[in-house]
Amino acid sequence: MNAPASIVRRPSVCPHDCPSACALSVEVIDGKTIGRVRGAEDQTYTAGVVCAKVARYAERVHHPERLLHPLKRVGAKGSRQFQCISWDEALDTIAEKFLEAERDFGAESVWPYYYAGTMGRVMRDGIHRLTHVKKYSRFFSSICVNLAWPGYIAGTGRLAGPDPREMSKADCVVIWGTNAVATQVNVMTHAMRARKERGAKIVAIDVYRTETVKQADLGLVLRPGTDGALACAVMHVLFRDGLADWDYLEKFTDAPHELQQHLTTRDPHWASRITGLSVAEIEQFAHLVGATKKTFFRLGYGFSRQRNGAANMHAASCIAAVTGAWAHEGGGAFHNNGAIYHWKDSLIQGLDALDRSTRILDQSRIGAILCGEDDALDGGPPVKAMLIQNTNPANVAPDQRKVAKGFAREDLFVAVHEQFMTETAEIADIVLPATMFLEHDDIYSGGGHQYIEFGGKLIGPPGECRSNHEVICSLARRLGASHRGFEMTPRQIVDETLQASGWGSLAELETTNWRDCQPSFETAHYARGFAWPDGKFRFKPDWPKTPFANIGPRGPWRTLPTLPDHWDAIEEANETYPFRLATSPARQFLNSTFTETPTSRKQEGRPTLLMHPQDAAALELADGEVARVENGRGAVRLHVRTFEGVQRGVVVAEGIWPNKAHLDGEGINVLTGADSTAPFGGAAFHDNRVRVTRAA
Repeated sequence: MNAPASIVRRPSVCPHDCPSACALSVEVIDGKTIGRVRGAEDQTYTAGVVCAKVARYAERVHHPERLLHPLKRVGAKGSRQFQCISWDEALDTIAEKFLEAERDFGAESVWPYYYAGTMGRVMRDGIHRLTHVKKYSRFFSSICVNLAWPGYIAGTGRLAGPDPREMSKADCVVIWGTNAVATQVNVMTHAMRARKERGAKIVAIDVYRTETVKQADLGLVLRPGTDGALACAVMHVLFRDGLADWDYLEKFTDAPHELQQHLTTRDPHWASRITGLSVAEIEQFAHLVGATKKTFFRLGYGFSRQRNGAANMHAASCIAAVTGAWAHEGGGAFHNNGAIYHWKDSLIQGLDALDRSTRILDQSRIGAILCGEDDALDGGPPVKAMLIQNTNPANVAPDQRKVAKGFAREDLFVAVHEQFMTETAEIADIVLPATMFLEHDDIYSGGGHQYIEFGGKLIGPPGECRSNHEVICSLARRLGASHRGFEMTPRQIVDETLQASGWGSLAELETTNWRDCQPSFETAHYARGFAWPDGKFRFKPDWPKTPFANIGPRGPWRTLPTLPDHWDAIEEANETYPFRLATSPARQFLNSTFTETPTSRKQEGRPTLLMHPQDAAALELADGEVARVENGRGAVRLHVRTFEGVQRGVVVAEGIWPNKAHLDGEGINVLTGADSTAPFGGAAFHDNRVRVTRAA
């Protein structure tokens, strides 16, 4: 009884929806529990650093409120009344309801719904295999990248850029539209190294004074949705003051003279009126990047989550082409490295069974879909049955009142496979307990870096928890769905996928834990030309032909600007709704994950509304008082926190807090819209006009 615990450190990978996909070193105690989680020092992007919430992951893995047994609803929908049942009863019930829906309304009445609660490729994407084999309604993943990725690819032609570790070799690092201190800590690792070793300047651009902005040498706080105007004014100054690299422009870009002429009226005074930045701030930024060839633009997701987000991303990415920063190590524009992995994941997703004639339903429009709106259903039957894995749409999806109405349908059967009793699980008919990443095998790749990483099973799952793969395969057998992937283990699937993709075997990967896939400098910096037939960076995008999604363009794509510009497609404040609301991420949460852990909840406190002191005073609101925030979609009450780090007319609600953490049981996403954005759909979470008043 007094023997010391056996503690070994084992490699793993953070599974969460973050570009860093950190390589981990996990303390495993007596083979059963975990202790401290650290960043792996031998993976050169993670470089031994992880965020605080992952460092204390033992709080999640060994949380007393983890789901441990299958549950069946026994009360009214949303009553939170459940009883324990066996796995066989749970799976038999799901299969029975799916087959019933298929018999009565067709296979497309079943909609498997998932997202990025794990970024492991087997556990995240295996649900597609069941969808394709059974010809269920397919899933259009639109909630996260649909504005950012097309905006970046529109210029480069490919979702890849310079080695992100080159930030440490830059003379200037521009962190645009991401609060890296809170959401991508490794960006700060490499930027701070550049500052320490090279005297590099750090610029941070955001809609409020985040911790990243506070640590920057130059922090620019602009109005939401106006980043395109800032980018255009910067390029105006570069052309005006002889800081444009014409040798590079003539060789590597499509329309530099047309761009220069177009920007003659987009000067800092014009941009100042739109962005709220001073002319001096814009000039200072432009001269800094113009005089610093080794400027690394690290472009985040936040500033793309506006209705004009794709245009903003494209405009920001154009600056590096005007300065010629791409030609230098430590220079260029990076957003995501997804294209470098060339995954062949037909086995994981069951692409050999894909029938493209089956309809595809938009993730972001789940409210409209469940409420039976004809355009959202794409001419098909109503959704009658769902399996939900890796996501919490009752909390995170936009247009929440419509989402809640849809889930409340008595004729809708919902099964949720989860780790905790989330608000989506609470309204389910069947709840299944899920493993966490340390309790199963999976393969990962980093959007924010260049590594393929294997995360092996380190401890056994508690209670009766089963992995996503186990659930999908068990349901497939009951549903008569046949595919060889259903008969394979995750390790077998990983091994075959690696080899098919040209990355060797799993056994080889396990000898090193992570594989560096970074292309050569010439490839990463497009030194032989960008990924278009003519090799030119496109200042003039052909938006509908941008290689992003296998669907046609959506939203008001015909009015997208033909050259970088401020595209006036956002929800501008008006007399009725005079404030612009951004729903930015909280430091201690990751979407709706970590909201259940005690330390994260304690450090975040409660849902709040950040508001400029003068705006608060004008509304006779003091710190800690309750404000009502509303628009045409709904209303929520929040405690006010006055903060000089926002512009007047801008308010910020950090989250995502559970709905029930709010005073009225409705969360911030009652205010966000689900209308399709251009060019390929998506959710504009930070683009909301609202009215703020004293709460009654």
